[in-house]
Amino acid sequence: MRFLLKCIPVAAICLISMESKTQILKDSAAINIITGGMHNIYNLEFEGATMAYDAIKELYPEHPVLHLYNGMKIYWENFPLIPNSSERIQFESEMRTCIEQSDKKVYPSQVYEAEYLLANICARGLLLLFMSDNDLSGDVVPLVTSTYRPLMRSFSFASAYPDFYYFTGVYNYYREAYPKVYPVYKTVAFLFPNGDMEKGLQQLEICGKKSMALRAEAISLLYWIRMNFETNFDAALPYSRKLAEEYPSNPLFKVYYIKNLLLLKQYEEAEELMSENRREGSNAFYLAVRDIFRGIIQEKKYHNYTLARDHYQRGINKLAIFSAYGNEYAAYGYFGLSRTANESEDKHERKANRRKGMDLVDFKKITFDE
Repeated sequence: MRFLLKCIPVAAICLISMESKTQILKDSAAINIITGGMHNIYNLEFEGATMAYDAIKELYPEHPVLHLYNGMKIYWENFPLIPNSSERIQFESEMRTCIEQSDKKVYPSQVYEAEYLLANICARGLLLLFMSDNDLSGDVVPLVTSTYRPLMRSFSFASAYPDFYYFTGVYNYYREAYPKVYPVYKTVAFLFPNGDMEKGLQQLEICGKKSMALRAEAISLLYWIRMNFETNFDAALPYSRKLAEEYPSNPLFKVYYIKNLLLLKQYEEAEELMSENRREGSNAFYLAVRDIFRGIIQEKKYHNYTLARDHYQRGINKLAIFSAYGNEYAAYGYFGLSRTANESEDKHERKANRRKGMDLVDFKKITFDE
């Protein structure tokens, strides 16, 4: 589930107190520290990210955004963070501490309220992202319910702070689109006011162009929507390319881009990207997904079905350790095994692999069959 999500919350720090005389980022030097640290986190350059954190902490040792920043760093340093990760407890502690401190804050003005509200929602968003990606649905509903009030409050600040268009855009689009993909959440969705999908997309586009802090998150979400909810691979490509180019060592953004290229049958470019040796090449999740993608290349470009099956099976095996987080890409492997089975093989096995894939994947129109 990516409801109220795709929010990489450390970016929100850049919005903090744009008008305040006593809060973070009142000068350009501080902004440079934060934006540099953000880029380092996204691009897996954690030494620089730690230096930025230390600089912020020295200036504002009691501010809740420190917990937000550190939680973000933990999230990406251990990507993908899964339920049995040893860092899960620390990550959740940082996010919940940020939420608690932000909730308790007494605001002397709307400037202060915008600052703490943004930190609050971002911490909630990253927690929800972790829970939903790992199929922790029992934990999602209570947090979504308690997030409703601060989320609705964010609508009051969107016209003054373009970053808040991210949250209003997410709500407007996902309130309508999400229950259609995940019927289990229809009951929860009915508890909230209706959204407007077209308006949500417009707001995300505004955020992607005008926001100071959440531009990357808006671009990432627009990719996700165009790719998965709308199955428009051409429309998704500019967003996935932008993310991969700006953060070339980020394993998730690279996976997005390669997947997009493969669905558009741009096999040469996808193959070239997979041959690059960057920092993301040591990430176990990326390596597992790369095997699935190599299977697609062997099947679709070279028609080497035996080698394709080897890649598919290897990728499926590697993805097993990531449980629910790896389901989408394991599904592509099972679809591939079903397609590339020899005619002499048991038809039951073909159907079984197809069924396994359908059971694992959320967006069932994306199978790489064509």
